Amino acid sequence: MEGKAFSLAILVIAEVAAMATWFATTASLGAIRAHWSLSPFQEALLTSSVQAGFVVGTLASALLSLADRADLRTLFSASALVAALANGAILLFEPTHPAVAVLRFITGMCMAGVYPVGMKLAATWAKGDLGLLIGMLVAALTLGSASPHAMAALGGLDWRAPVAGAAASALVAALLIRFAQVGPNHAKAPPLRLSNALDAFRRPALRLANLGYFGHMWELYAMWAWIGAFLAASFRLRYGEAPPFDPRLATFAVVAVGAVGALGGGFMADRMGRTFVTALSMAISGLCAAGIGLLFGASPLVLLPVALVWGVSVVSDSAQFSAAVTELSDRSLVGTMLTVQTCVGFLITLVSIHLLPYAVDLLGWRHAFLMLAIGPFLGVLAMARLRLRPEAATMAGGRR
Repeated sequence: MEGKAFSLAILVIAEVAAMATWFATTASLGAIRAHWSLSPFQEALLTSSVQAGFVVGTLASALLSLADRADLRTLFSASALVAALANGAILLFEPTHPAVAVLRFITGMCMAGVYPVGMKLAATWAKGDLGLLIGMLVAALTLGSASPHAMAALGGLDWRAPVAGAAASALVAALLIRFAQVGPNHAKAPPLRLSNALDAFRRPALRLANLGYFGHMWELYAMWAWIGAFLAASFRLRYGEAPPFDPRLATFAVVAVGAVGALGGGFMADRMGRTFVTALSMAISGLCAAGIGLLFGASPLVLLPVALVWGVSVVSDSAQFSAAVTELSDRSLVGTMLTVQTCVGFLITLVSIHLLPYAVDLLGWRHAFLMLAIGPFLGVLAMARLRLRPEAATMAGGRR
């Protein structure tokens, strides 16, 4: 019962449950708009405050090497518990109250003790299947991030439904993770040096892997944050106020299908190479970002297949950047390197999430997503350069 399969199953379930807090207010945006007037900045803040909190949390964690020095299960459990309490406290305020952004910021800080810590915990069990294991964690993150959209649809126009559901879900995660075990690949904790975090940029191969990830992140969370608004506006343009099905369920499907991409990307990368899978994924997702706006207002029979392809490809490479960093790092600093990677990556998401609504105002939905294609394009170039470096032979059993 305490072996690899059991511990990984517990970890995946706990990750899904904890990550439900990330988009809890974003999923409620339609219901909030029905009763309150929000500026584009306020709308973006419902998501970006979480990203900002995550950046601060991961920065502190990286400088203190917490993911390499603390007990992984305790750190995960405490973080999920505080996230549950912060998310639950949102229900005490109206969604436009400044306290909501503060509580979302706290939630984001707590996710720094969940997401990279979960990846480190999964990596302790890796044996020739690192890409797939971290892919499982990213699939869990994807399902957790998608779940509030389903909660919002089931809750009708009550904005509190996904918030309350996410808080309860994170509480379950805090309890459940205690049953998982740490695998045999857990290295001895490194000495505490604030300069440890700089390894992510000092080593050329690590730097290229991180640059690829940063291009990927420019696209990913802005897509997840705004694809629901895009689909709702597209359905409204075509059908008015009576679409054939709820756009929130369509949004759930588009985000949740990324779990298939994360698992498939992990399976392929362990066999075909990290740089190949990441470059291919970014090429496909970048084309989707550039082209999906041309289908704005089109029949869902045409629009949704493209959105689903985007949903798969936009996250199918995510775990492989983390796997690459795990393989290219000093073993004693894996947790720190993963934390630095996610810290900078999520800092970048703050920019793209806030810029996109202004792009919509300036260019309309038909062209707004074009700005997201810049990230994957630059990411492909970084992966092509990494593939040529000798250190790339250490990834995926020599498959680069």
